[in-house]
Amino acid sequence: MPFTSRQVYLKSTPVGMPTDDDFEIREETIADPADGEVVVRNAYMSVDPYMRGQMRMNWKPGMPLVGGAVGEVVASKHPDFPEGSHVNSNWGWREYFSSDGRGLAPVDPSLAPLSTYLGIMGMPGLTAWGGLLVTGEYKDGERVFVSAASGAVGSVVGQIAKIKGGLAIGSAGSDEKVAHLTSEFGFDHAFNYKTADPLEELRKGSADGIDVYFENVGGPQLEAALTHIRPYGRIPICGMIAHYNDSDTPTPGPRNLTETIYKFVQLRGFVVSAFNDQQAQFREEMGSWITDGKIKYQETVFDGIEKASEAFRGLFTGVNEGKMLVKFD
Repeated sequence: MPFTSRQVYLKSTPVGMPTDDDFEIREETIADPADGEVVVRNAYMSVDPYMRGQMRMNWKPGMPLVGGAVGEVVASKHPDFPEGSHVNSNWGWREYFSSDGRGLAPVDPSLAPLSTYLGIMGMPGLTAWGGLLVTGEYKDGERVFVSAASGAVGSVVGQIAKIKGGLAIGSAGSDEKVAHLTSEFGFDHAFNYKTADPLEELRKGSADGIDVYFENVGGPQLEAALTHIRPYGRIPICGMIAHYNDSDTPTPGPRNLTETIYKFVQLRGFVVSAFNDQQAQFREEMGSWITDGKIKYQETVFDGIEKASEAFRGLFTGVNEGKMLVKFD
């Protein structure tokens, strides 16, 4: 029996902050699977900051949106994906989809909740792990500053630093989130970047400087980190969410890049795909940390595909604590 599915299309290219009018939901029919195919019903989909750049550069009006999702195989004629099994995919922003199996990865909900395969056990967790340990070349006991520290990536970065005997400083956009960083996630020092002076807070948190700045934001926090970073410090650049909704205005650069010269500071951009060949090691380490209670995570969940655009906008207004997800009924 065919399946009726709703999916989100880009109606117009957002200018500045996206609005509901930039998206539209269309109803479509998903046919029964042919030989070698499956039909998957999504349980959760992910919204992520990188999608804003895709809407500017690659996703055009009239295109269906895509992104991380996890769901259940509800019809199958594929030997590797039986009905009732669960899979991770890049076919989010829709309730159902059909596939020939390419791009599907089995997940086991008995090992961890389905939602975590889009968060701590998925792309955000791998981003934090690889960005800090591989790109950031973190050494046990070093001092780390991470911006957007209450998000799905930042909160994990700080906790990994603590697991490895280091000091963690984090910034967030509300006093409530700041309190969670120290009380729930074990950060040594945290501050509200909207009301505090970043450089002053970094000096409070680590008078002798920082070794690694995990960059998620850009702007004044990057300048403060450059000023306070120690010789041979590293700055893995994960994102600069403060500028994702800039329209045609050039993104301002830090005014103190000269700090990098005599300190021999390394700035390195990265994307999560750089760590694809290390996923087995990541899952082993992250799984053991979760099992041992060394890592905590939070999720912010919106219900229904109708809330997808609202959830996406919430990434840029600080609505979420931890991973932002949309749950399908």
